[in-house]
Amino acid sequence: MSLIKSISGIRGTIGGPAGDGLTPLDVVKFTSAYATFIRRNTTNTSNVIVVGRDARLSGRMVLELVTGTLMGMGFDVVNIGLATTPTTELAVTWEHACGGIIITASHNPKQWNALKLLNDKGEFLTDEQGKEVLRIAEAEDFEYADVDRLGREQKNYTCLRRHIEAVKALELVDVDAISKANFTVAVDAVNSVGGIAIPKMLEALGVKNVVKLFCDPTGNFGHTPEPIPENLTAVSDYMKRGEADVAFVVDPDVDRLAIIMENGEFFVEEYTLVAVADYVLQHTPGSTVSNLSSSRALRDVTVKHGCQYTAAAVGEVNVTTEMRRTGAVIGGEGNGGVIYPALHYGRDALVGVALFLTLLAKSGMKVSELKKTYPQYSIAKTKLELKPEMDVDAILEAVKQHYAGENLTTIDGVKIDFADGWVHLRKSNTEPIIRIYSEAHTMDEAQQLGETVKQIVLKLV
Repeated sequence: MSLIKSISGIRGTIGGPAGDGLTPLDVVKFTSAYATFIRRNTTNTSNVIVVGRDARLSGRMVLELVTGTLMGMGFDVVNIGLATTPTTELAVTWEHACGGIIITASHNPKQWNALKLLNDKGEFLTDEQGKEVLRIAEAEDFEYADVDRLGREQKNYTCLRRHIEAVKALELVDVDAISKANFTVAVDAVNSVGGIAIPKMLEALGVKNVVKLFCDPTGNFGHTPEPIPENLTAVSDYMKRGEADVAFVVDPDVDRLAIIMENGEFFVEEYTLVAVADYVLQHTPGSTVSNLSSSRALRDVTVKHGCQYTAAAVGEVNVTTEMRRTGAVIGGEGNGGVIYPALHYGRDALVGVALFLTLLAKSGMKVSELKKTYPQYSIAKTKLELKPEMDVDAILEAVKQHYAGENLTTIDGVKIDFADGWVHLRKSNTEPIIRIYSEAHTMDEAQQLGETVKQIVLKLV
């Protein structure tokens, strides 16, 4: 069993002893800590917290615990039921709420669940705020409401419809162009809430031919839920039959979007953001942001449009903070996370679908042809196992000294930018390892680059 506490919330496996998994006691404890944090820090007077969940098998159980605990802390709850992560984020602002809790373990397997914690803007807590929630939980520094001050629950299952209408209303979403293109679109939603959300989004965009794979929101995932090539063999095999123009794949909470081309090949999740950004920059020039481990292709596309690119530390909250600072018109993460501030500051697969289909319709190209118009890069991933006696900070400092003559970024580990590629080393928050990401024009070159730096690090150690 596992229980992982981080600044963005708490996640763990269901079952086992308290403190050794995401048990009911742990759900109550951390929900109480979050409610206490909100009570002490919010300037919002609504006394409302929004709660939504994905379709995991444990989702209903955790939802009841969270809702009951929040009412026990004196908050009124707006329960939006089965909802995507971006829908829940938007609902916080629509309900003028103090905050929100998303019950989802994102791309983790079905035995996992999690509490993701939002502020009154529907955005994830900062590092400092998250640490304060963990401190309150550790100290059990919370007090429940008396019987006359208990909160109430209200159910509102209209938020997905409102989310879809908000996406349709975006200036750069062209429903008429999408409808006239007469696309056939396949959807793999891993039997979670995306099985409801993405087909409804496509219908609203005028897509008449939708092929559903794993779209029954039972929580019995049809495959390992992370949307990466090795987990998407079924939808890839379907696309090889030549019966659809594009396939969209989402993770269980629908904040990440992967694309399969008409020939069954992976569009590569890094290029979801690249393609959408290319389209947005054509019409609304401005700066872009992604994290340090995302593809250089976004920088290249941004520069092509005469605009400025900035890299942020890894983590959605870090990306959105940098986007606000630079006034970015588009940004996100290379895992298929598109953040479009014209709607909200959160990764949103529904926005990604709408903007990508508009681009595809207007281009008149096949998806594989569109892919060839972008700078071609490949990212490789490896890791360095750490021994107890190893000082991670000292290792990273030695790397900085060794590569002092190169272009270095040190806001999150160490990133070394070479002329034809880069390597990013950062300490894992969940395992005793240093993660090593590398990018070059081909996968062989990326793997070789990463291995070369890894061997140098081992010598430095």
